This record gives sequence, C-alpha cells and structure tokens, in this order.
Amino acid sequence: MKQLGQIMASEIAEIPHIFDSLLSDDSQFDSVRNILTKAKIHTVLILARGTSDNAAHFLKYLIETELGLPCGLTSPSSVTIYNSTLHFEGTLVVAISQSGRSPDLVRFATAASNAGAKIITITNDADSPLALLANESLALNAGPELAVAATKSYAAQLMMCFLLVASWTQKKFDSQIIVEQAQKLVATPDLVSKAVALCERGNEIVVLGRGFAYPNARETALKVQETSKISVQGLSTADYLHGPISALTSATQVFILSPSHMPEHSISEALVKLREREARIFWIGNGGIPDTSDVVISGSTCDDEITSSIVDSISLQRFALEYAIKSGLDPDAPAGLSKVTLTH
Repeated sequence: MKQLGQIMASEIAEIPHIFDSLLSDDSQFDSVRNILTKAKIHTVLILARGTSDNAAHFLKYLIETELGLPCGLTSPSSVTIYNSTLHFEGTLVVAISQSGRSPDLVRFATAASNAGAKIITITNDADSPLALLANESLALNAGPELAVAATKSYAAQLMMCFLLVASWTQKKFDSQIIVEQAQKLVATPDLVSKAVALCERGNEIVVLGRGFAYPNARETALKVQETSKISVQGLSTADYLHGPISALTSATQVFILSPSHMPEHSISEALVKLREREARIFWIGNGGIPDTSDVVISGSTCDDEITSSIVDSISLQRFALEYAIKSGLDPDAPAGLSKVTLTH
C-alpha cells in the first residue's frame, strides 16, 4: 500500500542530485551569454504562474541587486484578455514554467517576441511549446515530477535563476557547499518534526519573509495551502506591517523565513510587533533571532543569503509534506488540483 506523500518525499530527496547536476555543467549558458552580453538589454520582464511565479520573484531580486537593471513581472492577461500591442525592443523576457505548456504563457511570450523582445525560457521540458519558441532555452533536467505539489522543480528553478545571473555577472561561488548543505537537510529525519507537532491546524498561519526570503515565504504558504487544504498568507514583512498585522492575535502562528546571512535589520521592526502581541513564532532557516519559546526549523549554512535561500527551499517543502501527512492528507495528489494548470 502506498504511503501518504511517498512521491513528494522521494522528489524532495532528489534535490541535492539536481543541484549537483546543474552546478557541474554550465554548457547551457554558452549561447545564452551572447544574448546577455551582446543584446542591448535595458529592461527585464519575467513571465510565470503559480510556483514558478515565486521563483520569478527570486530572479527579480537577483537581477535588481546583482545587475541593477529594472525588472518586473509580466501580466499575461494584457495579451490574452486585452489584446494589447507590446513594444518590447531592448527587453529580455525570462519565462519560467515547469511544464512549458500553459497557453497564456506561450501566447504572451509569442507576442513579446514579435514585439522585439529576446526570450529565454527556464522549463523542465526542453521540447515544450514555450521552450521551442525561445531565443535560448535553459532545461532544469529535474526529471518527471509526479507529485502535484512542485518541489524539486521549484528548487531547480531557484538554482537556475541563480546560475543565469551568475553567468551574466561572472560571479564566482562555492558549488560544493551548496550540494553538501542540501544533502544535510534531506538526510535529517527530524528536520521539521517539532514544528509539525506544535503547529495547530485550527489557528491562523502567516508566513513572512523579506528580500531573498520573500519568494520562499510565498512558496511556503502556497505549498501548505495546496497540500493541507487550509488558508495561509505568504507576505513580505514590510507589507504585513501595512495592514494585515491588524488581524494578528496571540493564537496566530507566524512562520518567518530566515536564511543564513539574512540582514537582521530587514525584519527587526516586524519582529518587535510580533513579540508585543505574543504571536507563536516559527523560524525556517538559520539566520533568525529566536527566543527560547520559538520553534526553529533548521536551514542551510551556505556562504551567503542567496544560496542559503535556495537550499532552504528543502526545509519549507519538508514542513508542507509532513504537516499534510499529520492531517491525514495525501500531498502527492491533493483533491481538486492537477499537475499542469492550463490557464488561458
């Protein structure tokens, strides 16, 4: 008899190997470098939906902080619903999609290309319609992902976004520590056990992050919603202070994404207000400032905040997996969801 979450667990366990494969072979970037260095790119737009949209936020932070270029997220409905005429000369569109098959993404990318944009795709299917229309395509090579909740493909997308920008800036980094830290998290059997035991299904859950942790905060909320069938907010700590915090009570369970090397001042204001209202605080990552009453899900200790955030995606996925199982649900196949969502 199949165990609950068996497929999702096996796919999370593949992540260190996928990281190693992507880090060991940069040949995919040989032709991409021509676009990045020779095309007169002045603006970057990122095209994505769902989990891939969370990876898109990560890429947006990378481009803005590492390159200083203006970078935004596309609105596919501007083309698919409103039939807008685009003017994308000097624009790079990076399309991120596990399947590469969603019709609205394909249609927007086609319109962008016709409007003068250069298109780079990041997909898990090199023969998908989205990949085939690109100027250059980057393959995640994560293998078939069978669980409905994306895990290894999301982690691979984060890594590919990092490698894309590193190739652009010629950034040097330590590949070995990234793989070793990923292996450590995968191999820790009780990584999330305490948090799973203490997090109560009946109380509100809010997930917060800032900077490079923000995409993982969004992804944590999405993964718990998908697999445990409860409403969860995933927000920037800054945005949380601009209104949603008014709903905070002592029963609220607040998860803070805190990768190693995270600037402490980035969340200090929010943390003071959370403590004042005696919210239950859970940390995901090793960069937090926990009190003795807080619960900590360990993360990685990579060389910087960026790579630590990538590897910490394993910890949040492990929590979503085991929390769903605690609730008696099968995270491999949540009711009402399918693996590929074909939006138009």
